[in-house]
Amino acid sequence: MYLGPFAKSLGLVLDTADGDEVTAHWTVTPEMHQPYGILHGGVHCSVVETLASIGASLWLADRGKVVGVSNTTDFYRASTAGRLTSSARPLHRGRSQQVWLVETLDDRDRTVARGQVRLQNLNP
Repeated sequence: MYLGPFAKSLGLVLDTADGDEVTAHWTVTPEMHQPYGILHGGVHCSVVETLASIGASLWLADRGKVVGVSNTTDFYRASTAGRLTSSARPLHRGRSQQVWLVETLDDRDRTVARGQVRLQNLNP
């Protein structure tokens, strides 16, 4: 699956991807840090939206396209380096909208961030 240049710049590597779950791993680099030397929250938000959008698109398939309309991401543990794993799963899949939950864990299986994305199904 083609992720596009923005997701590629985040270093996302898809491990699984279908309409029921999307998992990916990625590595925190200094270029992703905010001024205090920890991973910028916007990177988490970007990963959350990317994985939710992939899963929602795969589920909707040829019935249309999806666009994110809301992204709420909470941060639980600061990261400065290392590999993170993010998993997206649907909470709701309806005719007009979907809601996906994305959880990011560090290499010790501790929750680093958790986000929820609401997506609009655009039907042709």
